[in-house]
Amino acid sequence: MSETVPVRCPACRREHVYTAPSYPCACGAPVTPSLDGGAKPARVAHRAWDEEWVTVSCGSCGRRDQWPQPELGCPCGTVLRVPLAGTGSAPAPAPEPRPPFRPVTIRTSRDAVTAAALYLRWLGHRDIRRADQRPPSGIGLAAHGLVAQVNPDLRPTSPRDVECLWLTAMTEDSDCVCFSLAGYEQDARDRADALGVALFVLDLTGTPQPVNRPADDLRAAGG
Repeated sequence: MSETVPVRCPACRREHVYTAPSYPCACGAPVTPSLDGGAKPARVAHRAWDEEWVTVSCGSCGRRDQWPQPELGCPCGTVLRVPLAGTGSAPAPAPEPRPPFRPVTIRTSRDAVTAAALYLRWLGHRDIRRADQRPPSGIGLAAHGLVAQVNPDLRPTSPRDVECLWLTAMTEDSDCVCFSLAGYEQDARDRADALGVALFVLDLTGTPQPVNRPADDLRAAGG
């Protein structure tokens, strides 16, 4: 029986449901690769013939044959290699390391927005744009599967700002992240932790610094 696992695209954060294909063994029984639903998918950046195949054993006769690696094409254009479970799986290629982030010095509100946009691109979001829906305060940015708010004001970001950002993300079925130049009120940090909103503080060098667990996870995993 084919196995189905959830797969999340690391580029656009879109959720997919992937069903492993079945192949006919020489004995006539269907053969299905065993998937690892707890592992992260790998982006396919470069093709190599040896990495296109996986050895799978037939559960009926024990015959071992090579079949195509399970892959999923995301609508954002990213090709994902679905991780396999068991000893019959071939190792997924290691992701290419990200280059160091290059910040821009923040002198104006526009610089703060630029710094946030550059950081999101560094995380893997290539389609950063102004958000269609303007937030109650600050400036909104958006990408596939992501909405962001940049608060370049000299007042800390409030709980209302965090809640409005989260509600916008929920209506668009997206993740959300907030960047603030003056930090966050304690209630805003508590709400963000409860809602899973990633919070970053922009220092004057233009380097976003994570201030909660969702932000740490986002920086570690990328877009």
